[in-house]
Amino acid sequence: MGKINVNIKDVAPWVSKFEIDAMANLATAANKALHDGTLVGNDFLGWVNLPSSITEVELEEIDKTAIYLRSHCDVVVVVGIGGSYLGAKAVIDALSNSFEWLQSKRKNPVVLYAGNNISEDYIHELIEYLDGKSFGIINISKSGTTTEPALSFRILKNKLEKEVGREEAKNRIVAITDASKGALRTLAMKEGYRTFIIPDNVGGRYSVLTPVGLLPIAVAGINIRMLLQGASEMEKDTSEDTDFKDNLSSLYAATRNVLYQKGKKIEILANFHPKLHYFAEWWKQLFGESEGKDLKGIFNAAVDFTTDLHSMGQWIQEGERTIFETVISIEEPNEKVEIPNDSENLDGLNYLAGKRVDEVNKMAELGTRIAHVDGGVPNIVIQIPELSAYYIGQLIYFFEKACGISGYLLGVNPFNQPGVEAYKANMFALLEKPSFEKETEDLKKRI
Repeated sequence: MGKINVNIKDVAPWVSKFEIDAMANLATAANKALHDGTLVGNDFLGWVNLPSSITEVELEEIDKTAIYLRSHCDVVVVVGIGGSYLGAKAVIDALSNSFEWLQSKRKNPVVLYAGNNISEDYIHELIEYLDGKSFGIINISKSGTTTEPALSFRILKNKLEKEVGREEAKNRIVAITDASKGALRTLAMKEGYRTFIIPDNVGGRYSVLTPVGLLPIAVAGINIRMLLQGASEMEKDTSEDTDFKDNLSSLYAATRNVLYQKGKKIEILANFHPKLHYFAEWWKQLFGESEGKDLKGIFNAAVDFTTDLHSMGQWIQEGERTIFETVISIEEPNEKVEIPNDSENLDGLNYLAGKRVDEVNKMAELGTRIAHVDGGVPNIVIQIPELSAYYIGQLIYFFEKACGISGYLLGVNPFNQPGVEAYKANMFALLEKPSFEKETEDLKKRI
């Protein structure tokens, strides 16, 4: 099987090979620190050797639960926010039929998501959709008290228990949570839910290769062993013993940090395949939450091309030159569609007759990259042989390792997120949550 590749030739007008190579020792040291646990955040490094260390016993338990949910549910709702749902959705969207959820004879349950927002309309419409359908719930929360998922779970649990009874509801609810503490762990033990553990040493945004991501992905019918095999290959290829020039994660991390030092403050992740939209959302959380602190950090944005060439394309081409672009390029699509000839040729497209749609897409991709480089936008290209569980597994671990290295190069702790708590404290105070009385009074004076 092949491997993903990173091409940095189109950063050359702005960054020299010498400047990137000058980062080699620092990037290598940062990578070694991830394995040795010698820098800040070392209590959240459980993901580093995770792909190669997960056991067959653990995978069989995930498979067993996934099979049960697939056989008893038309719909499975994944309740979680941030890393508790983005990784699973990224993989499921990338590897599933885009229209499978509309098909009446699909093989696997529809996987939907809740707890990632507090929209009353969304919750109402989800409940309405679930009417008359056999559904189950995967509730993912370390504590069980995070507002968004806890609120959605309370509502969905209530609906499920009313429809099938408390005893049957227990069989269709799975809790993925802390090993020994927290509200969700307490509830799961009381009710007898199937449970899986969120490892203490793996943060949410790095958790897609734990049961947090693997169970929903397995429910969707995706081969989690191939996903882990790809991740394991990348784990090996980016080990602490791998030379800088051969370590794709180190090379990418070093390149983006040199660009950042030269004033390129915004990284745009671009793809030419709509199935990668939520992969980009996962990537945004991974890097944004890991690096955006201490008044530092590259701002992460994402675009879906060619769609967004008709909206954001103008800004990327001619806007402020503080950006660089990382393009995920898929070498070969999974399906083939040939463009037919048309006798009238009113649209003028007969010059494309006989060509595949992907050839047109590839030329749009190449033309866009050339135009953006000519317009002053450095380009990094990440090439993937095809969209499959194996290569998505490679891509996940590649970005995780690169993020850890890049955060250390930037001089921040890539594994905490202190700024996330600010909005929560204000929200609790405004809702007059007990123990926030003083904050409530203070905020009332400001509004």
